[in-house]
Amino acid sequence: MKAVMYSKYGPPEVLKLKDIEKPVPGENEILVKVHASTVNRTDCAAIRAKPFIMRLVTGLLKPKKNIPGTDFAGEIEEAGKNVSHFKKGDRIFGFNDIGLCSHAGYLTIPETEAIAEIPENTTYEEAAASCEGVHYAVNFINKVDLKKGDKVLVNGATGAIGSAAVQILKYYGADITAVCGTKNVEIVKTLGASRIIDYQKEDFTQEIAEYKYIFDTVGKSSFFKCRHLLDKKGIYLSSELGYLNQNIFLSLFSLIGGNRKVRFPY
Repeated sequence: MKAVMYSKYGPPEVLKLKDIEKPVPGENEILVKVHASTVNRTDCAAIRAKPFIMRLVTGLLKPKKNIPGTDFAGEIEEAGKNVSHFKKGDRIFGFNDIGLCSHAGYLTIPETEAIAEIPENTTYEEAAASCEGVHYAVNFINKVDLKKGDKVLVNGATGAIGSAAVQILKYYGADITAVCGTKNVEIVKTLGASRIIDYQKEDFTQEIAEYKYIFDTVGKSSFFKCRHLLDKKGIYLSSELGYLNQNIFLSLFSLIGGNRKVRFPY
């Protein structure tokens, strides 16, 4: 089978397309023919080993896994003898931010992993693209005590995480202010935002408002720029570590006490 592989960390040039043996499923595993996968922020961080803390998971000096890819959508070609929930021919999709080696023609995966059947009328491409953003959006929301009517600002509302966050927040009844670019304003309206700020026309950090939560789903701002926008018990969460990994330390300081906290969503 064909697979994208890398043996050292670095830019996209370290990736090579190679022919390798097709994997064989174990007794509790399934063999999946991969029809679609994505190249997402997690893949980029793993391949470059940036931030450096990624190496604690991916390998200190070189990658533990030589095939990237954290999500997939495909068809089961073979099921191990102990597999009970899936069968040959099932259309499934899944995600694991530690890595699934899914940038390849085939992969094997235990049936107990985070996988599910693809809904009818959903393409492989749509299924694969629906995994990572929702995963991290749920992580954001699970870190706060969200209540109906809470005012939430979502920065980066048309990215994978942000667009998922807006839709989930709408489901829970939040009052959502979404930040996006001019060309995406109409799209964000359909996702459920109560109010939209076009960052190409105005700086949301300069407005006068109070939010219970700020979700910086693209990591382009900072707690210090957004602090005045939070109410006295407000919480700021970012998808990135921030300058000099500040969000980790700010999260730790928040445990001590005080108003306007930072929480790390992972």
